[in-house]
Amino acid sequence: MKNKFYKLLFLSVLSLFAVSCSNDDDNHDDHDHDHESEEHTFVRVLLSDEKTAELTLFDPHEDKISSFTAKFAKSSLYTTESGRYAGIVHRDNNFVETFDSGLELHGDHIDVDDVAKFGVLATSASKPTHFKSKIGEILTFNDGDGTLSVGKEADVNKAGSTFKTINAGLLAHHGAMATFTNGTYAITEKDNSVTGTLPEKVKIIDNTGKTLFDAKLQTKGIHGNASDGVYAVFGSSSGILVVESNGNQKLIDHPADFGTAWFGTILETASAGKFIGFTAAKGAYLIDVVANTVKPIIANTTIMQCKVSYDHKKLAVLMHSGDFKLYDISSLQVVKEVKATSETATDATLKPQMAVTDRFAYITSPSTGELLQVNLSSSEIKKKKVSSTPYMITILGYESSETHNH
Repeated sequence: MKNKFYKLLFLSVLSLFAVSCSNDDDNHDDHDHDHESEEHTFVRVLLSDEKTAELTLFDPHEDKISSFTAKFAKSSLYTTESGRYAGIVHRDNNFVETFDSGLELHGDHIDVDDVAKFGVLATSASKPTHFKSKIGEILTFNDGDGTLSVGKEADVNKAGSTFKTINAGLLAHHGAMATFTNGTYAITEKDNSVTGTLPEKVKIIDNTGKTLFDAKLQTKGIHGNASDGVYAVFGSSSGILVVESNGNQKLIDHPADFGTAWFGTILETASAGKFIGFTAAKGAYLIDVVANTVKPIIANTTIMQCKVSYDHKKLAVLMHSGDFKLYDISSLQVVKEVKATSETATDATLKPQMAVTDRFAYITSPSTGELLQVNLSSSEIKKKKVSSTPYMITILGYESSETHNH
């Protein structure tokens, strides 16, 4: 009888344990540490400093700061396509270096593959300015001589690796390029039909610099561009220039009330064929290059910063007043509003910079040397001392807390 009782007790406990495990499986995505009040485990925030060569890597989940020394101060920071690496551009010092977060995506989970460190891949270039990363490549357009510098993400930690130079025979100008999924590039060119440093048209080249398709349209000046691999979109005073890898080109008209205003900034979104155009003179607009439409997201002339979120599904704007607004790009509706910072003068020498994940907005405070962490769920704002004068900011890593152990 006693043995039968213990057997029944054992089976009951085993049954409860099984139910418990089943419930854990049902809620596997949540994990007890993975809540909206916390940042994802594998998100990192990288910041440069205006006056020193210090780089700050912030792990928001662990509330941990690590410091590194770049080659020069006042560097521009960009995240590569994979999310693992950063491109560090020193325009005034004619140099580009790379940084490795040490995080590696393995399909359904993230591994800490290595410690965070500078990459081997680096190059000297003439005024490297415009940065892009597609199809595993890392590119800069070099304003000083009109060339491209091209490296590979796979070579960031490879001994002896460097960027190769693509010379398309261009005049030096303040240019830009975009990568198509077939490995060719849309690249601006200068013919001096307009005075100044801005280019007037765009042609298609291969990875040797050979022209595949000559420019078909002439503009009065180009600045800003983005690409989803199928369409390359350039801001232009003559309209929104849309370029395809087969050489097709068209101009989409600006809204009727723009007058002489035009989009000097173009941003990618997560939706194919849809881009964000921004001009401080009018605001931020959704550009649909297939439907040839331009719709206002926020028509406002007091926007200080305009950035897409890390997943490219939201648009964040920071006003000079310090008000932060977050828009859903699919619906064009405001999903979050919060007073994030104090007011910033329009003529301030150094303004706050911003980067946004799906859970937090990270905003630099140059005057206090802090990083503001705005919780997009609770609106709580925390401050973290990062460097003397934080300059640029970018997100590295992955919006995930999945480890190999789960």
